[in-house]
Amino acid sequence: MDRETLGPGSRLAAVLCGEYEVTEWMRGEPECPLLAQHGIAHCGLMLARPSTEIVRGHQSGTYMLACIEGEGVVLADGRWKRIGAGQACLLPPFVTNAFKCLPGKSWSFVWVRYAESRDTRPIVTAVSPVSGCFNGLPLKAAVEGLRAECLGESSLPALHHWAELIHQYVLRFAQPHTTDERLWRVWRKVEVDLAADWTLDGLARIAFVSGEHLRRMCHKELGRSPMQHLTHLRLQRAREILSTSNDKIEAVARQVGFESVTSFSNTFLKWIGCRPSAFRD
Repeated sequence: MDRETLGPGSRLAAVLCGEYEVTEWMRGEPECPLLAQHGIAHCGLMLARPSTEIVRGHQSGTYMLACIEGEGVVLADGRWKRIGAGQACLLPPFVTNAFKCLPGKSWSFVWVRYAESRDTRPIVTAVSPVSGCFNGLPLKAAVEGLRAECLGESSLPALHHWAELIHQYVLRFAQPHTTDERLWRVWRKVEVDLAADWTLDGLARIAFVSGEHLRRMCHKELGRSPMQHLTHLRLQRAREILSTSNDKIEAVARQVGFESVTSFSNTFLKWIGCRPSAFRD
């Protein structure tokens, strides 16, 4: 169930709405239709105080949160991850979106949310990190610049450039060009055959490194372990199959490498936030 609770003193320092979903607390904020050229539903800057908690049961689009100051936690991969200053978190579409302040700590962050349908490929790729280092100040400045332009001259060339900057800063994190070639080789091969019985040692052999070295590489580049990233890829493929076919749940589980439908359903619930059958419905 969706739940939005803002702590005392919390405020939205800047919000920009595209042509897509606008929630109640965004009404009255400036709109920028040019955000739609990149599929951005809305973006903004929040100054959150202790007791702030936001839970959305089914976030229909990739969501990026970049911390500017303080520290908070984001629900990612079925567990709470701390995101502090100089870090960002990237959530794929159609998962439970939840984040909250830590007790006694304030949190300032900038976010960008995309609007992506179930039958389109999101900006999240096989080498997109779930969390990692990221300087959110340029993204924050771009959001503030676009909002100021919307409230002022509203020059189309200026609006276009600010919107382009926002999108490019997100892509810099979501689709990094500096990803280790060995990791790219591993996940390209895995994506071709997600149903295979992949093991840590098997993945490491593709990269020509030890299992421990591959684990360190993945934590550094992707913010998760190799086997966690394998689960992420399997569930994203399962989401696509559930959205575009009438295959039975058991068949979908086999196609993406789960030995039993029970394991598949439980993992789907933990990572996505609902059972596969409920997701399809």
